[in-house]
Amino acid sequence: MDEQPIHIGGPWFEDLERGLSFDAPAVTLTEGHAALHAALFGDRMRLPLDHHTSGAVTGRGQPLVHPLVAINIAIGQSTWVSQRVKGNLFYRGLMLRRPVFVGDTLHTTTRVVALRQNRAQAGRAATGIAALEMTTIDQQGDTVLRFWRCPMLPCRDPAAATGHADDLNAVGADAAPPAEGLPRGWSLGPTAHWQGIRAQDLGPGRRFTVEGRDTITCAPELVRLSLNMAMAHTDARLSYLGERLVYGGHVISMAFAQVTRALPNLLTLTAWESCDHLAPVVENDRLRSTLAVTDIVPVEAARGGGALLRIAVETFASRGDPETETRVLDWKFWAWSL
Repeated sequence: MDEQPIHIGGPWFEDLERGLSFDAPAVTLTEGHAALHAALFGDRMRLPLDHHTSGAVTGRGQPLVHPLVAINIAIGQSTWVSQRVKGNLFYRGLMLRRPVFVGDTLHTTTRVVALRQNRAQAGRAATGIAALEMTTIDQQGDTVLRFWRCPMLPCRDPAAATGHADDLNAVGADAAPPAEGLPRGWSLGPTAHWQGIRAQDLGPGRRFTVEGRDTITCAPELVRLSLNMAMAHTDARLSYLGERLVYGGHVISMAFAQVTRALPNLLTLTAWESCDHLAPVVENDRLRSTLAVTDIVPVEAARGGGALLRIAVETFASRGDPETETRVLDWKFWAWSL
């Protein structure tokens, strides 16, 4: 019996409706995830690198996993709906509600919460923006992450008029305050010998420019590791750039690695206030970042001490010869620092 094959591909914008929900395979975090993250980004956050101090601080026998490993896995688990993505425009309200450790298993469900078709432009096929709400739980059923993102998707019909016109400004508006992301029960005594800038050395408005640039390499490897299904990240012909579009989480992770050079005593990332992708990045782009500490909220000694820092990061990508440079990332997040 000669049956037509079943076509496997991602939805178009017209296929989406508010309330649509889906999941993805759960992922158990391993030493391999941690090692690949370290190889890709050279991130200098101390606790995920130092298992002995990590155990002494957290009281857990399992090594602490870098928060961006968990975040990238959760984003990848949400990408069934955005396989045809042309670009992820922004993230909102991301809160890391508990730290993750090697051996934890993450399961993410995604829900379409708003849809807005973009204004028609002459000579351009119709597109729309889908607002997605993600919730990630661990093997105990406890919430690890909750956040929102907005991918831009093409319409099946280049002249489509879907009528979707939801207000995206409210996306992520009910996010929890950043202090809720502080881990419980950590003892910071084992970090007393750490050198370098601490929260007490900073004042609001302190700015840093990181001189060393990083070249984007191995972008598809992070895409595959995180179960990211966006086709433009692995197939250059499906990218409007004619080159593979680098996954936004790769750019964010590289920017954070540069932040850890300026602020070597960050304990963990607790929340993203906002994260806007301003322009695309392709493999072999050279990234540099500037950052400013805009707010400092002391953490009482009973919760461990130090301070929550609100950090504003701008990242720039350069390519070509002669080089042209473009601002590609505007990211505001909170991190706990000694």
